Amino acid sequence: MDLFTFYNPTKLIFGKGQMDVLHSEVAQYGKKVLVVYGGGSIKKNGIYDKVMDELSKADAEVFELAGVEPNPRISTVRKGAEICKNNGVDIVLAVGGGSVIDCSKTIAAAALYDGDPWDLVVGKATPEKVLPLGTILTLAATGSEMNSGAVITNWETHEKYGWGSPLLYPKFSILDPENTYTVPRDQTVYGIVDMMSHVLEQYYFKSPNAPLQERLCESVLTTIMETAPKLLEDLQNYEYRETIMYCGTMALNNMIRMGTKGDWGTHNLEHAVSAVYDIPHGGGLAILFPNWIKYTLDEGLEKTKQLAIRVFHVDPQGKSDREIALEGVGRLRQFWNQIGAPEKLADYGIGDDQLELMVDRAMANGPFGGFRTLDRDDVREIYKMSL
Repeated sequence: MDLFTFYNPTKLIFGKGQMDVLHSEVAQYGKKVLVVYGGGSIKKNGIYDKVMDELSKADAEVFELAGVEPNPRISTVRKGAEICKNNGVDIVLAVGGGSVIDCSKTIAAAALYDGDPWDLVVGKATPEKVLPLGTILTLAATGSEMNSGAVITNWETHEKYGWGSPLLYPKFSILDPENTYTVPRDQTVYGIVDMMSHVLEQYYFKSPNAPLQERLCESVLTTIMETAPKLLEDLQNYEYRETIMYCGTMALNNMIRMGTKGDWGTHNLEHAVSAVYDIPHGGGLAILFPNWIKYTLDEGLEKTKQLAIRVFHVDPQGKSDREIALEGVGRLRQFWNQIGAPEKLADYGIGDDQLELMVDRAMANGPFGGFRTLDRDDVREIYKMSL
């Protein structure tokens, strides 16, 4: 294993009815609350009313920022930061999925920063203090409710980057599986692909002697794959929603990766695609990840063979290591197809006309990837495989 220090201070409040503690959690941080949410589904499903009822119990003064985009934009962050600065907001409350939480994390930092919030995203500035952040998760996918990272898009320049700080861990996150009942099928699928991709990114590591980390990744993947088809046939089943929600959190709260360094190249590839075309993040990952595995198969042969046997139950009898590995990749592709995820960029109407722009965006910070370093030619070939 690599040397490591584990730190995760987020208070996770999980289960049915846990929204009832919101007022007491918020009250610990102040009276002025900025509530951040997306397109308004929380007003249709009753979550908004419940949040407002809880905040009234806390005697809170509420400010609102609605309309956070699926790929949250720096322009929306700027609006939120201005609300905080102009009104002396004490705490930011994100009510939504990963996009809302990522936007809220960046708002929490930008509210106490004098410059342009984009400076924080691109690393020109480092936050020294942030507003406290609470979250109410309504979509299981990104794991942002229990980590310190965020992904933000600058639509004007077609850039999309991940950034983070130890200061950005939510103070508390309330996860009630019932709050995900109304998530539509396609968004549920994208969430499933996203959390599986998070695990796969961490599975491909070169750190020595980390068998438990591999088994932890494999168990999360297996649990998701066993549960996902049943959930998609019964979207309001509490037990299935509960399992998937917990898997999404565990997939990216750093617990399964202690002592290892994953790859994260596929996420960088996808960020470049959705920066140009604004496609769903989970959809982009479903298209790109199997192609990344195939393209890097020489380096990842043993790891992919192991994944194929342990997770995808490939029978190794009479097959070469390469045949086993490729059959495993095929079964991953088959599973994602089965649940309704896209397979090609063409499924979103994307051709090769902006190929070089996507390559430019992916290479913005030079060669990347912790397991296999990708250069410009590698990136171009993976995109071509994905068309």
